This record gives sequence, structure tokens and C-alpha cells, in this order.
Amino acid sequence: MVTKEINKKAPQKQGMLNNVMRQFNHASDIIDLNKNIRKILSITNNELVVHFPVKMDNGDVEVFTGYRVQHNNALGPYKGGLRYHPTVDIDAARALAMWMTWKTSLAGLPYGGAKGGIQLDPSKYSTSELERITRRFTYALGDNIGPELDIPAPDVNTNPQTMAWILDTFMSTKSPNERSTNMHVVTGKPIGAGGSEGRDRATGYGVFLCIKFWAAHNKVDLSGKKFIVQGFGNVGYWAAHFLENEGAKMVGVQDAFGSISNAEGIDVESLFAYNKSQGNIVGFKDSSSLPSEDFFALDCDICIPAALGNQITVENASSIKASVIAEGANGPTDVEAEQMLLARGVDILPDILCNSGGVIGSYFEWLQNRNGEIWSLEEVMEKLEKKLKESFTKVINVSEKRGVDRRTAAFIIAIERLEQAYIQRGIFP
Repeated sequence: MVTKEINKKAPQKQGMLNNVMRQFNHASDIIDLNKNIRKILSITNNELVVHFPVKMDNGDVEVFTGYRVQHNNALGPYKGGLRYHPTVDIDAARALAMWMTWKTSLAGLPYGGAKGGIQLDPSKYSTSELERITRRFTYALGDNIGPELDIPAPDVNTNPQTMAWILDTFMSTKSPNERSTNMHVVTGKPIGAGGSEGRDRATGYGVFLCIKFWAAHNKVDLSGKKFIVQGFGNVGYWAAHFLENEGAKMVGVQDAFGSISNAEGIDVESLFAYNKSQGNIVGFKDSSSLPSEDFFALDCDICIPAALGNQITVENASSIKASVIAEGANGPTDVEAEQMLLARGVDILPDILCNSGGVIGSYFEWLQNRNGEIWSLEEVMEKLEKKLKESFTKVINVSEKRGVDRRTAAFIIAIERLEQAYIQRGIFP
């Protein structure tokens, strides 16, 4: 079944596009980005909106709206997730596609940025309905996705099974002698369907690694440190899993259904098993429930927002006690809240760095499919750590050299790489 990775409080959808444009313009002003290249990077290349009918289990037909926004492909094929969520709309897809462009550029990958999804609440549909919805959406997208054009991946409320359905549907539209060459049309697939070892944990592991690198840089011992996680889906769980292994203590968790805390610590694996059996974290033994609006005020050292965008706002930023925020989600902190937090000395590990483990893991899967290779889990994790360490070091160096915050430094690196590509290639014709 699909993973729940949402927050009960509906995010401000329109704010995400405003946030990413303000982040982009701020960094562009600092580096005096070429005005023509700024025009190009300020807009998306392609925006696809598809409406498609699907027959439900009871025989009724529902019409769904799906989106795929392709922001920029100057560095390579478009890359980005597909999410199934009521908040999916064209502006959310635009914002997320832009973040993917900066994320892949910062990571030094040969990709551009895209994002999309379907506007629906997956908990209201059966597995067989979700399969038909996914397959029909894939068919509607047609040749607008492809292994060398635009490569989707899992995102909020989608998972390896979703990718397997997309793969099978896409391959079935190709002639028999071409099908096996399209295995890398999606990443985040199950292992048996061409997926990569380690892809399941890549995003959460990347969040953990960034916290680990931050701790080493600041000479902080993670053992005994307290952390809270918003969103206990794939990203939140794996980040918590690896942090607990380092001796850190999870003291609070929030999901779509509620918030729980225990100052003495919540066992990650026990909560994972409970969440799997119950479908949520509410009522977990050895924990107390608390109002969701009080979640970010919990006493902790590390805060991991790993749910949706615009969760840390001016309303709750002043109550945050963590000394570092590791952004597992895309755009979880709005611009005003970030300014408040930075003024208080809170370190923010930005989404385009902190959760880039997922797209790096996807790149490894894509490479293996493309080259007919199979890498071991150890190889994947080792390569992932090396790639993320390079990105983290670059961000710290630029941040300290230019006297800017981590997010601005990450944007500067990403934008300068794209600027270089346009300067060298020129604009057609």
C-alpha cells in the first residue's frame, strides 16, 4: 500500500512557488546572474496537464487531473518525482520542478528538473484502483516521459510499486525489441523490476549524512542528541533509523494523524512496526500525544521536517528549540521563517542539499539500468556518501567564503553550473 507521508495541516500551496522564486532571485542577485539566463531559468520549459477517466471498483468512472512540469534540461534529461496528494496543482509542480533543477545541478548530476503528480487522496482508493489510475496516467503522459527525456521517481504517497506499474505500462507501449531498453524510464523501482539496492533508503540516508557532516564540521557529538521527525514515511523513518544507530534519541514524531513525544526516547524500529500495522503513529506505547501545533516546540537538538512544504512558518519558527534543521522535505521552511531562524543562529541544511540522496540514488539506478550493471548495497551506499560529502563541502566553502547562509550557497553553486552551460553552449539559434 502507499506510504502516508503527509501532514494534517494543509500547506499553503501557492507559497511554494513564491518561496523558490525568492530563493532563486536572492542567489542570482548575489552572483549578478546574466539577465538573459535569469529569464530562461525563471520559467519552465514545458507544462503538461492531463485529464483522464478511470473505472472504479464499483463500476463508476472518475476523471482525474495529472500534472508534469519540466523546468529545465540544459544539463541533461528532466528528473523528478510524482506525488499523489490533494495539494498537487500546477503551481506546486512548478515550484517542485525548479527545486529539482537546483538539486540535480548542485549534486553534479547530468539531469534537469521536473515534477508532477495527480490531485487525489490515495487513502480513498483501493490498491487495484490506484494501479488503474497510475497506468492510465502513464498512458496519458505518453512520450512526454522517457529514459533519455524525463525520468519520474517516487515522491509523497508513491512508492516502488507505483514505479513498477509506470514501467510496465510504458514498456508495453513500445515494440518488443525496444522494451528492455526502456527499463530506466523510472527510478525507485522494486529490486525485482530493475531497481537498485539502497534506493529505498537513499533519501533518508542522505538526510542523516548531512546531519553527520554538519556535526563533524561543528565538532558536535551526535550520541545522546535529541531529534524530532515530521513525517514518518520513507524519508523520516530512514533518517531516524541511521541517527538512532549513531546514538541519537528520537523524542517526537508527527504524521498526518497526530503527534507523539517521549523525552526519554521513542524506539525507531518499534514505531516503524506499529506504524506499519496501524497505518499511523497515534497511540504508540511509551509515548504521549500532543497538539500538532505544539510539535515544533518540542525540546530537541535536531529537527527533521520530512513531510510537505511550508510547514515551518512565522507562526511556529520562534518556538523551535533545535540548533539545526535538516530538510528532508522539499520547501518545508518558508522565507520569513528562515530569516527568523538564521537570526537566532539556527543552522538550516537546505532541501536541495539535504534530501538530494534520493536523486543521487536514482542516478545510480538509472546508470545501472543503462549499462546493464548490478551494484551491491555497499557500493551504492559508499558512492552516495562520497557524492554527498562533495556537495556538502562545496556548500560549506561557498557559504563561508561569501558570508551567506547554507541555502543561498547551495543555490549559488547550482545556478553557476547552469549559467556556465548556457554561456558555453549559447542560445539556439
